Amino acid sequence: MSALFEPLTLRSLTIPNRIWMAPMCMYSAAPDGPEQGAPNDWHFQHLASRAAGGTGLILTEATAVSPEGRISPYDLGLWNDTQTAAFRRITDFLKAHGSVPGIQIAHAGRKASTERTWVDRGAPIAPGEGYGWQPVAPSPLAFDDASVAPEELTAEQIQEIVGQFAATARRALEAGFQVAEIHGAHGYLINEFLSPHTNRRTDEYGGSYENRTRFALEVVDAVRAVWPEELPLLFRISATDWLSENAEDEREGWTADDTVRFAADLKAHGVDLLDTSTGGNAPGAKITVEPGYQVPFAERVKKETGLPVGAVGLITEARQAEKIVADGQADVTLIGRELLRDPYFARNAARELGADIQIPNPYHRS
Repeated sequence: MSALFEPLTLRSLTIPNRIWMAPMCMYSAAPDGPEQGAPNDWHFQHLASRAAGGTGLILTEATAVSPEGRISPYDLGLWNDTQTAAFRRITDFLKAHGSVPGIQIAHAGRKASTERTWVDRGAPIAPGEGYGWQPVAPSPLAFDDASVAPEELTAEQIQEIVGQFAATARRALEAGFQVAEIHGAHGYLINEFLSPHTNRRTDEYGGSYENRTRFALEVVDAVRAVWPEELPLLFRISATDWLSENAEDEREGWTADDTVRFAADLKAHGVDLLDTSTGGNAPGAKITVEPGYQVPFAERVKKETGLPVGAVGLITEARQAEKIVADGQADVTLIGRELLRDPYFARNAARELGADIQIPNPYHRS
């Protein structure tokens, strides 16, 4: 039997296989007006087609907890009733055709207010220009020379954002999602607090490891308090900034050792799986990108903490994904770009591996 197609149970939820769709921003929501941030026909077909292809769990793109938390003006959000209702159409379809609907909830922090990736390569939009707004962050450090310097958050504003994460989680449940994932990776707000590369605060949210992880754990606790006990909560992390991992680079950043320590904390606070990515917080970091280059970080967390993990990054072939799960390097694989190229990756992988897979009834004669 294929390890990749064994069901996985987290809490009381059983997910039919270990091929999951990673969050991928589409930059296709309305930037203003009554439909601002709401999923539309594009998002429906994007997510629904992967359900028809047999994907076990489908995670939405990073969905902002507030207008200011979006990466771009064209991102999805979940802070009002219109957005909640629009998501329900999608979750109903995914569940009806055998996939589990999951949502990644996020705040972009200093990387907010940018163009779509195909417009000026996602250049920053200055406050007051077009749909631009003022980004915020733990410290007033711009992402790069082209970016707008963020405003430093006050302790009161931090608590407001914690409440926004909880409110979005409540709406996600109302919208029909069965899995929630907190986005703590890729240089967005939570990652900015975790890393000493971006967090220069001297109050209770900066300095020591305990202080830098405080915001993340407050978000986890707030979401877990409103998310049903029987449903799983995931956390996506950048396991390293790829700064201290490079011997020739003396700048201090978040490391793999930090991730292992933090994974144990997340487990104690009710997180059920660590979605293990890397990078995104330091534009000058040196990263050697090759198939499976991030898998060892997931494997280490799993072996040293016992927390279930997901492996991501250049996983493009069925047998590659099968080996990751079968060898115990990760519990699941999260597929991104290969699922853009092939919405039926899971179905084709099952055929290649000789496994059974649930597919929509209309395909049973094909």
